[in-house]
Amino acid sequence: MKYVVVGCGRVGAALAVRLQIQGHEVTVIDQEEEAFHNLGSAFQGRTVEGEVLDEHVLRRAGIEEADGLAAVTNSDTLNAVVAHAAREVFHVPRVVARNYDPQRRLMHEAFGLQVVSSTSWGAQRIEEMLYHQDIRTVFSAGNGEVEVYEIVVPEAWAGRSLAELIEGAGLQIVAHSRGGRAEIPDPSLRLEAGDLLHVSATLEGIVALRTRLASTGSG
Repeated sequence: MKYVVVGCGRVGAALAVRLQIQGHEVTVIDQEEEAFHNLGSAFQGRTVEGEVLDEHVLRRAGIEEADGLAAVTNSDTLNAVVAHAAREVFHVPRVVARNYDPQRRLMHEAFGLQVVSSTSWGAQRIEEMLYHQDIRTVFSAGNGEVEVYEIVVPEAWAGRSLAELIEGAGLQIVAHSRGGRAEIPDPSLRLEAGDLLHVSATLEGIVALRTRLASTGSG
């Protein structure tokens, strides 16, 4: 497949190299020639130097045939504009924009763009790790607003119902596993120590669940 990466800083260069390793055709755009040094000598894709908002530069990069475009410059505004143009003008099927300043995420969302915010996601993950060393994250959606957690049922909750555990916690049970067999459980299920739960929740929801799990199961 053909991908265009706009911006050749650390994120853009790392993404371009990863895409190339997977066998894709990759073109990287940056307005500074020196930025292409971030790609390393092993990079075999194309590089296009020029103003990323210039239509001719985008066409030279092959945007009209691109299967996807990632706008990952250091400018949130630039990323939003380039990504919007890629989707609406050139009809690129897959477009992702990088967001650095969380206060500007609304701008990206106003365009209806798929956004990756390393700042928001990183802060969310660090906060979660500070709170939940005993609960493991196995999947993160969006920028960490909703995640899937893996939890082992403690001895204190053996014999209690799943409904009692999740009531009012603001979360969804993705799966319950016992003895290596997984299922989508009924809330009436009686828990056993060592059962494995996969739970979809916000940070607030998992805080509430962790507090409940740490209790004796009395409410």
